[in-house]
Amino acid sequence: QVQLVESGGGLVQPGGSLRLSCTASVVSGSIFTINVTDWYREAPGKQRELVATITSGGIATYPDSVKGRFSISRTISRDNAKATVYLQMNSLKPEDTAVYYCNARRVVGDSYWGQGTQVTVSS
Repeated sequence: QVQLVESGGGLVQPGGSLRLSCTASVVSGSIFTINVTDWYREAPGKQRELVATITSGGIATYPDSVKGRFSISRTISRDNAKATVYLQMNSLKPEDTAVYYCNARRVVGDSYWGQGTQVTVSS
């Protein structure tokens, strides 16, 4: 089982920046079983949307809606017990307002969701 803890959301003005964090730990297992981590967002009345993906090898992909503004990265703790995936969001727009969720996918085929963190872009 994977435990995910998200943080970093908040209120920001248009054009501003935020960095979200998603820290993963694996209960009775290795953090290296997580091979892909995604960030999604869900705005009121809209479907959940994928905004960034990073593989365990560090390959990052983005949809056109956020490409050039969002950046995903991943670090492993020194004791190899936790992995943190960051989502750096720059040049934020009101349409980026949503609840942001991270999702960890493991090589065994299961996946886990974080609790979500609210991002509000408003003047």
